[in-house]
Amino acid sequence: MPDRQDRGRPRENRRMETVTIRAEVDADAAAITRIVELSYAPYIARMSRRPAPMDQDYAHLIANAQVWVAQRRETIVGVAVAHLRLDHVLLENVAVHPRVQHAGVGRLLMRTVEGYAAGHERREVRLYTNEAMTENLEFYPRLGYRESHRAVEHGFRRVFFVKTLSAT
Repeated sequence: MPDRQDRGRPRENRRMETVTIRAEVDADAAAITRIVELSYAPYIARMSRRPAPMDQDYAHLIANAQVWVAQRRETIVGVAVAHLRLDHVLLENVAVHPRVQHAGVGRLLMRTVEGYAAGHERREVRLYTNEAMTENLEFYPRLGYRESHRAVEHGFRRVFFVKTLSAT
C-alpha cells in the first residue's frame, strides 16, 4: 500500500530514465528500508505475514553484505543485497520502488550482482523467493535462472533459483 506522500501520484512512465547503480553508504539505510517496505507491502496479504526482507536490519546489512542502490536523479529507487560465498553469490534481496517497477531497474540491479559474482570468480548466482510472489516465479527464468528446489525455511515457503554464469 502506498504511503501518504505517494497516494494519488501516477505510476511512472515504464521506460527507464537514467538510473545509476552505486554501492550504498551508511546514510542510505533509511531510504533502503523505505524501498523494501513499499516494494514488499503487496505481498503481506498473500502470505498472511510480513515477507522476511521487511524485517531485515539494513544498517547491519550495509556493514556486513554487499549492497547496491539504484538511484534516479537524487532518489534511491531500488536496492540489491548479496553475499559472497565460497562457490557462489547469494542474491538475498532485490527491491524496486512500486512507481518504477517494470522499467528495468530490477534487471539492472540483477546484472550488477551477476557482474559482481563474475568479478569474484564465482560461476553461480543463487536466490530465493516466496512461492506467493508469483511474479518472481515468471521473472527469474526470463533472466536465465532455473528453479533448483523448494523448501520451507523459517516458516516461509521458498522457491530457490540458480543461474550459471558463462566463463570469461
